[in-house]
Amino acid sequence: QIQLVESGGDLVQPGGSLRLSCKVSGLVFSIYTMGWYRQAPGKQREMVASIIRGGSTHYADSVKGRFTISRDNAKNTVYLQMNSLKPEDTAVYYCKATYIADYWGQGTQVTVSS
Repeated sequence: QIQLVESGGDLVQPGGSLRLSCKVSGLVFSIYTMGWYRQAPGKQREMVASIIRGGSTHYADSVKGRFTISRDNAKNTVYLQMNSLKPEDTAVYYCKATYIADYWGQGTQVTVSS
């Protein structure tokens, strides 16, 4: 059974930091491209960051310089370090595993508010 379980979402003040984790099981994690997406209320889901099996990364312009995606193939886990958070980063954050098919986690809520 393939499972992606996100954690780390929380309420944080503007300028704060959070680290999201996505633990993956049931697939060969190391060959998958992993991505973080987010969906704010009333908006479409958007790509935030992705990392391929070789470690190359890609970021949405809105998070460049603030967010960092990384992976630990030994732990079957992908991370998203989020710094200098802004209210517009408020959303449900999802991780996705892509190889031949896509697999999604259930999401974790990030709220940036004072």
